[in-house]
Amino acid sequence: MAKAYERIADGIRESIRAGQLKPGERLPSETALAETYRRSVPTIREALRLLRDEGLIEKQHGRGNFVRKPRTAVLRTNARHQWEKGRAREPEPLRAKTGATEHDTGLQVNDLVFHASYREIKADKGLAEAFGVSEGEVLVERTYRTRYAAEQAPFALVTSYLVRDMVAENPDLLDAGNEPWPGGTQNQLFTVGIELDRIEEHVTARPPTPEEAEELELPPGTAVLLLRKTSYDTDDRVVELSDITLPGDRTEMLFTTPLERW
Repeated sequence: MAKAYERIADGIRESIRAGQLKPGERLPSETALAETYRRSVPTIREALRLLRDEGLIEKQHGRGNFVRKPRTAVLRTNARHQWEKGRAREPEPLRAKTGATEHDTGLQVNDLVFHASYREIKADKGLAEAFGVSEGEVLVERTYRTRYAAEQAPFALVTSYLVRDMVAENPDLLDAGNEPWPGGTQNQLFTVGIELDRIEEHVTARPPTPEEAEELELPPGTAVLLLRKTSYDTDDRVVELSDITLPGDRTEMLFTTPLERW
């Protein structure tokens, strides 16, 4: 038999799913719910905890419990890379009209808030091995955050790496003030004569760190997807690495592999 707090959670959950409690709507106070369900406040708190763990409600400090608004979903497909390559040589006005995030979410450029920061670092052993360079080689570390203007959480946590000497021919590629760059990384590399041949994506999953959970506004128990993207040029060199942390509650990844016919 279901426990009292589980039955209370069932009732509130049904009200949310039926649309009687709408996204962003404040729930009655714990005291009011205790009176409605004729149960103690601690029992009500257990029911609310269960709903928070499911991601149906969220507690706002000093304000109460609210029905959680669905976050904008992201559909990330491997077709995006050919799309990005196809536009890398387009005139800037065309490249500036849309980007990869708009491609994945269906939003428009003006719907987004974008932030980028750059710094130079020395390659540690792992990055040096990934790039096939000496440990201590100077890299450009680029951190990106993009969010829907109506939300606070970014779509992903992105850190990208370039070998400084590989792109230094174009000083604009060393300055975060030139972001967002129309055409993204593939156009940036194109400006120094680099064409991508292939992109490898390695995906794993794990629980988020407390910092990741806070920044991505993850419901309790939600995993993150970790994507290591490795870009190779036509000379088989690794020319860019990206480590991307994606929220598991609103990211869908779709991989389509064309098969040769017999």
